[in-house]
Amino acid sequence: MTDETTNANTDGSGAGAPGTAGSPGAAPDWEKRFRAPRVGLPEWAEDAPDRSLFVSNATGTFELYAWDRASGEQRQVTDRPNGTTDGTLTPDGEWIWWFSDTDGDEFGTWQRQPFGGGPDEPAAPGLEPSYPAGLALGRDGTAVIGRSTDEDGTTLHVVRPGQPPVEIYRHRESAGVGALSHDGSLIAVEHTEHGDAMHSAIRVVRLDGSTVAELDDTKGGTEELGLSVLGFAPVDGDSRLLVGHQRRGRWEPMIWDPLSGEECALDIDLPGDVAADWYPDGAALLVEHEFRARAELWRYEPLTRQLTRVETPAGTVAGATARPDGSVEYLWSSAAQPPEVRSTNGQVVLDPPGMKAPGSVPVTDAWVEGPGGTVHALVQQPAGDGPFPTVFEIHGGPTWHDSDAFASAPAAWVDHGFAVVRVNYRGSTGYGREWTDALKHRVGLIELEDIAAVREWAVSSGLADPERLVLSGGSWGGYLTLLGLGTQPEAWALGLAAVPVADYVTAYHDEMEALKAMDRTLLGGTPEEVPERFEASSPLTYVDAVRAPVYISAGVNDPRCPIRQVENYVDRLKQRDHPHEVYRYDAGHGSLVVEERIKQVRLELDFTRRYLGLGREPGLKSGLRSGLEPGLKSDLESGLDGNGVAKE
Repeated sequence: MTDETTNANTDGSGAGAPGTAGSPGAAPDWEKRFRAPRVGLPEWAEDAPDRSLFVSNATGTFELYAWDRASGEQRQVTDRPNGTTDGTLTPDGEWIWWFSDTDGDEFGTWQRQPFGGGPDEPAAPGLEPSYPAGLALGRDGTAVIGRSTDEDGTTLHVVRPGQPPVEIYRHRESAGVGALSHDGSLIAVEHTEHGDAMHSAIRVVRLDGSTVAELDDTKGGTEELGLSVLGFAPVDGDSRLLVGHQRRGRWEPMIWDPLSGEECALDIDLPGDVAADWYPDGAALLVEHEFRARAELWRYEPLTRQLTRVETPAGTVAGATARPDGSVEYLWSSAAQPPEVRSTNGQVVLDPPGMKAPGSVPVTDAWVEGPGGTVHALVQQPAGDGPFPTVFEIHGGPTWHDSDAFASAPAAWVDHGFAVVRVNYRGSTGYGREWTDALKHRVGLIELEDIAAVREWAVSSGLADPERLVLSGGSWGGYLTLLGLGTQPEAWALGLAAVPVADYVTAYHDEMEALKAMDRTLLGGTPEEVPERFEASSPLTYVDAVRAPVYISAGVNDPRCPIRQVENYVDRLKQRDHPHEVYRYDAGHGSLVVEERIKQVRLELDFTRRYLGLGREPGLKSGLRSGLEPGLKSDLESGLDGNGVAKE
């Protein structure tokens, strides 16, 4: 039976099913975790540190908020049906810049609004809509804006107050604005002109586009060593640039002066990946250290080479900033404890009012020998003895990793009696450069080898019920889900794929230009140049081998995993009359609206419970999906309408 549903109403009406949005006190814990007000790490204006900008879901949609620390006043800056998260402050704190796209399609223009409130206005008149490719704002009102389009590739523009934009850079390969020096005279540009989108080089240019210096560890694309811009020193007349490099097999920082050419290696003896940012006086660095799925903070003084621990609880620091008084504010959570914005002065920086998110269970670590080395997995399980029905929740990226951080979706599965296993497969960050770079050419297949090794461990250890294994993920995780269902058909009882790559060739032709460059790097060329690799790595190739029921959710405006290639895969499932359900929603690569996200998780839970013989998810009417003709589309009932939040 083909059982397909299509969302026809995501207007944010907020109609709530019993025990959901209409009566939050009666809602189950898993829904409360999504609805509880959250705040992101506040950004502050460099020359006006009492003026801050942060993201919150306080209204039910993630939007930008201004915060005057001196008066305590907080004000909502943006208010759009599908939410807003991309914004920044000018150094003087007078203006808020935010990126305006259409329904999550990531294609748009920069707008600006006075910090104290007022109408929005185009921040850079004369620049046509594009995908963003970096932004840097100067103290004299000058802006450096990066743009990416299918037609032009990457272009960078200098916009001075009251003057038309001036293009200073253009290249077909991906690039972006990295940073602007404190005095506004130097621009650091990350680029991949050598053709390797996974390993950037750095060029420092003046505002007229003329080159000052170049740093290229790839040696013209012949070596797989990347660089990243971490920021210019925050002191006028100081041209030092903090740079991330991979010269010793991991990410770590160094200091480079593009005017003198001097490079200063930093003696930061910590395992795992290391990033850094400047303290406001430029005399020390705030070090962010990631190792074995945890993250912590250190202070490093380049002159004395002194490294001092900044005390934070065990878990994950998802972002941090050093304040002018020397304190450090950071966003912290663990798998068991919801996120908080804390300060080293002992205070909670922002404590949103209202319902607090219930906690969850902690993670345990599993280390499994795989075909390419030891694979690290994070495990959460409900009370009682296994084996449990188990969800393998596969992270996106692929250059990302799961960590000991709070996530509402895995916690929802645990609440429903499932164990959750998250695998940091080859391609994941945080385990060294070789691990991250290992997935080239056999894309998708390598990651699935690591997932299979962890699956075997989960079954043999008694954790997982081999008859109730769910492969699930969003974005790249959704891609691996569909690919795994086709290449490992005996291994999985069902699959849940959110915003996936389903037809790799069509996805390549329809996706945004920067992702095309990444695909050329991963697979070694275009679909026309290496058709056998695209075929081997495409879920569509194996769709006829899929045995498990398939649930797919997709944003109709998604520029990363476009809808047409999802429809191609779904059509093949229809032709086979294979059990599947499809949910389309009016947003891009995920959603920023809380009730929509709750709805998506509820539908995933219901699909899984029904096909594993565990009964329906409470709150879904028993007749909602039963008895549909193959290919028949049905609108969701009004009690399930609403808008959503991005997949965690």
